[in-house]
Amino acid sequence: MKLCHIATIILVLTVAQAASAPHTPAQQEDTPAAFQVERTGSGRPMILIPGLLSGGDVWDATVEAFSGEYDMHVLTLAGFAGAPPTGADPFLVTTRDAIIAYIREQQREAPVLVGHSLGAFLSLWIAATAPELVGPVIAVDGVPFLTALGDTTMTPEQAAPQANGMRAKFAGMSSEALAAQTRMAVTQQARDTAWHTRAAQWGAASDPAAAGRAVAEMMTTDIRSDVARITSPVLLFLAGGALTPQQRDTMMQRYRSQIAGVRDGHVVAAENARHFLMLDEPEFFHATMRAFLREGP
Repeated sequence: MKLCHIATIILVLTVAQAASAPHTPAQQEDTPAAFQVERTGSGRPMILIPGLLSGGDVWDATVEAFSGEYDMHVLTLAGFAGAPPTGADPFLVTTRDAIIAYIREQQREAPVLVGHSLGAFLSLWIAATAPELVGPVIAVDGVPFLTALGDTTMTPEQAAPQANGMRAKFAGMSSEALAAQTRMAVTQQARDTAWHTRAAQWGAASDPAAAGRAVAEMMTTDIRSDVARITSPVLLFLAGGALTPQQRDTMMQRYRSQIAGVRDGHVVAAENARHFLMLDEPEFFHATMRAFLREGP
């Protein structure tokens, strides 16, 4: 898998808008928040983190499935899907630390973390950085070092030139160009054609510079050794619906290798789902989540 293709995958990470309820800012009202939050339901807290260019309603079906048992905190990251950008640089570290601060301030019980793609990477990084604060982690088609999925010998230093190019490319995009690029990418990553239109809409509402920073940093951040500090169980989903059986077997080995340091790590393949597997196969996704959470702390 070439780096340019990986960058396209990153672009698709998720696109939607957090729906109807008012957002709760994650910091002072006079400055843009690192993320916005919607809360639904009651019970143990569950924090859901979308990916690049995404809003919270990528999790609508999951919220509906779990809000009777969980206090659902659905995030939209700054600069994505209409959430105001902060200009934060580095983007990922700032976002990680803001979510950790939010957990410290808001949660009385260790929350379940659920993240998709870029959000999955952040969920793993949060759990590795503050393991005492979080409960089970569910990573949806996102790994500790995405760039190494295509070339297992890749290092952050080797990825840096192309990452810098991607950062500049995104920063130079108009809203229209970002919308078109997102639509093109998401057609390969979700079967629902209505979602393709949705993706373009929220790509247009996203900040290209924020997207560029997020992409470049994700391409050059390797937390494979860091995840050994995670003390909670981890469930990692592999979206295998766009892969041949041989490719799926190879990716399964690579996904397992990426979380090999996790004490209680599990990888499950969604064989009929593409990257947006919670949209493509919601019944499978939710059933697997439930089984995992029944066994977790």
